[in-house]
Amino acid sequence: MKLDKKEVLKALETITVPGEGKNMVESGAVTNVMTFGDEVVVDITIKNPSLQARKKTEVEILKAVHKEVYEKAKIKVNIKVDAPEKKPQIKGKAIPGIKNVVAVASGKGGVGKSTITVNIAVTLAKMGFNVGLLDADIYGPSAPIMLDVERERPLAVQAGGQSKMKPVENYGVKVLSIGFFTQPNQAVIWRGPMAAKALNQMIFDAAWGELDFLLVDLPPGTGDIHLSIMQSLPVTGAVVVSTPQNVALADARKGVAMFRQESIRVPVLGIVENMAYFTPEELPDHKYYIFGQEGAKNLSEDLDIPFLGEIPLVQGIREAGDVGRPAALQTATPLEEAFEELTKNVVREVVRRNEDLPPTEAVKITTMAGCSAVKGK
Repeated sequence: MKLDKKEVLKALETITVPGEGKNMVESGAVTNVMTFGDEVVVDITIKNPSLQARKKTEVEILKAVHKEVYEKAKIKVNIKVDAPEKKPQIKGKAIPGIKNVVAVASGKGGVGKSTITVNIAVTLAKMGFNVGLLDADIYGPSAPIMLDVERERPLAVQAGGQSKMKPVENYGVKVLSIGFFTQPNQAVIWRGPMAAKALNQMIFDAAWGELDFLLVDLPPGTGDIHLSIMQSLPVTGAVVVSTPQNVALADARKGVAMFRQESIRVPVLGIVENMAYFTPEELPDHKYYIFGQEGAKNLSEDLDIPFLGEIPLVQGIREAGDVGRPAALQTATPLEEAFEELTKNVVREVVRRNEDLPPTEAVKITTMAGCSAVKGK
């Protein structure tokens, strides 16, 4: 069968270019179409440099031509990336010795953001990285409990001729939290400026030392604390946590939109789906999707950002957090494997982000060497 170039172009007009509201032909993304019998070659230029965007573009073209023109057509797609010169500029003052700052956020409270953050932190430490955790959830700090340092207090040390806070450390993770400075029953009733000042003290008046990663556990939503962090620190990238149900996904979408705003422009490393499914111990082969199925995964595809992984709804994760021994420390278990896979994906996206975008003022990670501890098991 001889393919018609006009029919191919018409098929490509059914594909919308993400973020532009125009189809591939109208937007000028399709630069050339050539047909040779039952073969067609499509040259296209896209602005998103990610591998996921390239693959998605190719698949959409194949589907459109096979559906609208000829189902047995032989199609070759040549993709050229023309990324805009204006790339995300990382704001904030770098802290000497801290290589990467990763913010962990969620639009909705109660989706397990702090649990995910703590387990990523201890997994990074197990992999051999130097890790810090800043509990920026001023109004609901939970890192001290989850890391079993609730009764500890930061000490004052001399660093660079100045008196600074020494973070509390456990499981190879250095941690600072407002929870160290308040009584267990004391509510933190602060306006934005006071909360921001407290955060700045924990960031810049602390002796963090050399860190490969500083994880920042942000409070739910989008507000003063988030803006303060991104104005204070050169945030390498953000991880968004959500459960699969629509109520949580709606707010996760807003969280991603916050990081993508022109005034913020922090790269989103990806989305994590927490409480993805429930498997009873007596029925290990069964999965019950209590909060819906693959909601966060579908959202990641819709927003064209990486899907970092899924963590099941397991009673042991909650129990481990309550007693201060994160589930990721349970060796040779499915939970350890799940958190290791998630953490390796986060590291991979940090490496990719540092390769694709302008470097921050801090040194960047350029290899996956730190994951060798996992691979060697």
